[in-house]
Amino acid sequence: MSLLLDTRTFIYLISEYQRVPPGVLARMESSSLVVSTLCLWEMLIKAGKGRLRVDTEGSTLTDFWLGQCEALELNILPIDTADVRHLEQLPDFHKDPFDRLLICQAIEHGLAIVTPDSQIRGYPVKTLWD
Repeated sequence: MSLLLDTRTFIYLISEYQRVPPGVLARMESSSLVVSTLCLWEMLIKAGKGRLRVDTEGSTLTDFWLGQCEALELNILPIDTADVRHLEQLPDFHKDPFDRLLICQAIEHGLAIVTPDSQIRGYPVKTLWD
């Protein structure tokens, strides 16, 4: 099964590798890894608000993100209409719009989400962390 990284997991991989549990790292090494363009969007918003600091090594955040995706051999998943239509069926107990759309992408594309976010586990989607 392919694994969809949430934004926090992506950030851990590029800056705090040790925060990802060893068993999760092992699964990731033997799986196809996917990251949504939603991740970049969320990072740009957080960085713009001063809530995220990433050493981009002199690049723009977008170019840095794309370079990291390439270096980590991540497949980039665009957002499309088929993903968004799942929003209407999701229960509304998780208020983060980025996570809700990520859940929709996982449902639409049959992906498990790699995330430390326990609220995501309440949705009808496979997750991986512990």
